[in-house]
Amino acid sequence: MTSTAPSGVPWLVLSAGDPPAPPEPPLRSRRVYLQVVALTLVVLVVVGFLGSAAARRVAEREAVNDAAQRAGILADAVVEPALLDSVVDGDPAAITRLDEAVRSNMLGASIVRVKFWLPDGTIVYSDESRLVGRTFDLGPDERAVLKDPATRAEVTDLDEPENEYERGQGKLLEVYRPVTTPDGHRLLFETYAPYDVVLARSGDIWRGFAGITVSSLIGLLVLMLPVLWRLLDRLRRGQAQREELLRQALDASDAERRRIAATLHDGVVQELAATSFAVSGAAATSRAAGHGELADTLDEAAVGVRTGIGGLRSLLVDIYPPTLAETGLVPALRDLADGLQTRDISVRTVLPDATDRTLDRDTERLVFQVAQECLRNAARHAQATEVRLTFTTDAHAVTLEVADDGVGFDVDAALAHPEEGHFGLRLLIDAAERHGAALLVASTHDAGTHWRLEVPR
Repeated sequence: MTSTAPSGVPWLVLSAGDPPAPPEPPLRSRRVYLQVVALTLVVLVVVGFLGSAAARRVAEREAVNDAAQRAGILADAVVEPALLDSVVDGDPAAITRLDEAVRSNMLGASIVRVKFWLPDGTIVYSDESRLVGRTFDLGPDERAVLKDPATRAEVTDLDEPENEYERGQGKLLEVYRPVTTPDGHRLLFETYAPYDVVLARSGDIWRGFAGITVSSLIGLLVLMLPVLWRLLDRLRRGQAQREELLRQALDASDAERRRIAATLHDGVVQELAATSFAVSGAAATSRAAGHGELADTLDEAAVGVRTGIGGLRSLLVDIYPPTLAETGLVPALRDLADGLQTRDISVRTVLPDATDRTLDRDTERLVFQVAQECLRNAARHAQATEVRLTFTTDAHAVTLEVADDGVGFDVDAALAHPEEGHFGLRLLIDAAERHGAALLVASTHDAGTHWRLEVPR
């Protein structure tokens, strides 16, 4: 399709023909229950992950504190009683005495390495004999502990040079504190404990936490299910009631239109038709009696009555188009065009010989609604004298075109600032978008208006 209408005016796209959004699925209890259960499982996973991380931190803190307390007890009860002043000088007897105390009372599952440091960074004793006599730089924390006695404990990654013989054991808990020989020499007492105690304690904390959390969530879910069932039941009933009220309103509206159309057709239209015949007969009688002026007046009155009848019949088609449901879209479009002819507007139609029975009812209603609104606008607002109505179908789409030679209008202004009570343009756009149809218009002042509707099949 070209970007301009046959008149040369550019097309303005009112509806792009994008597929309509799928309808909201009906409310189903099973789906909602599954969503609630899935959400609960997600919450359990998130809580489990966060709880595991929290348990690890708590366990690590507890293990560090326990290791610090244990080191303090060992320093007071085991180390200092076994320390001799000659340890500082590397006396073999003093070293042997300290080694016996360390191996018999400290080393085991809870402590895997012991070191004693001089303030200058020299290791005077370790259960790993290859470290004895070597000197390393003490860190600021170690020097601070020697200066101001305190117990420090932390998780170490064993990345310092003095840890070369501990690195195969993974992360360890490192504890260091000062100890004093009988003559007052201060040494740094350092122990390493396995990190497994952190993992074990973390598991204990997590199991207790998980038991309480999971049971609470499951209990909450069990308590929520009856409440949720009642809410869903109310929602289903409310939805069913709204759908029933809408159906009744549509049925009542359709019945009221049929009643009004039948009342007009069987009442006013028939009476006006009889009046038209009577006036025409009176005109003929007056002319035969030689009252020509009176006869002309009566003829004009008869023409006016017949014009009114045509307008009423066109209104009946607008109110309730029976041919759309009874005989199909093409006859209904032809009736619309015939109704416009009675308003002194020339209507040219290009229609198929018969209705395409493969069109669904929604498509037929949309095409009829757009054609009806476009023809109504041509008659009421466009001051048109000629209208062309074209309807074609192919394997891919159905196309409706309505073009008039009226005064045209400013489409952008009509969309931005619609006149009070004039919603036809907005209704056409909404209807086209609901059906996924493309709606285009080309119009400008004194150049007429051309509408085009394309409905995909």
